[in-house]
Amino acid sequence: MQIAPNKVVTMHYTVSTKEDVQIDSSRDGKPMSFLHGQHFLIKGLEDALVGKVAGDKFVTEVAPADAYGERHDELIQLVPKNMFDGMDVEVGMQFRATTDDGEQSVMIIDITDDEVVVDGNHPLSGVTLKFDVEVLAVRDASEQELAHGHVHGEGGCGHDH
Repeated sequence: MQIAPNKVVTMHYTVSTKEDVQIDSSRDGKPMSFLHGQHFLIKGLEDALVGKVAGDKFVTEVAPADAYGERHDELIQLVPKNMFDGMDVEVGMQFRATTDDGEQSVMIIDITDDEVVVDGNHPLSGVTLKFDVEVLAVRDASEQELAHGHVHGEGGCGHDH
């Protein structure tokens, strides 16, 4: 059976930068299962999986446009440090911020005497990703999985909608 929309795919993966710095892997734990075509994965990886079958192993590179997007300098902002009064802020902390465009995740990337520099870009934006994939299984999704838009484990998913 080939991978296509509404198929449940079970796979192992390792993702790294194109310079071979590993970011994540499922190979030391449970494989990942997902409902193909529901945008659970980044576009570039989902596209690369189409037509593959159980037993296929492949490596693919995904450009930023089909992964977490390009970096945008305007998403880096200086915030007065006094907005963080009472908080112990450190470089690398992530939090939700209210912006003119709604809630946004930001990461502290620098701290000066008077200001905190926050970055609203996804940490992997602007990065070309390399995926090493092994497709373990492909099956039809159940009616309930299709209705819910995600894969269910043994015993269902624990909700009714």
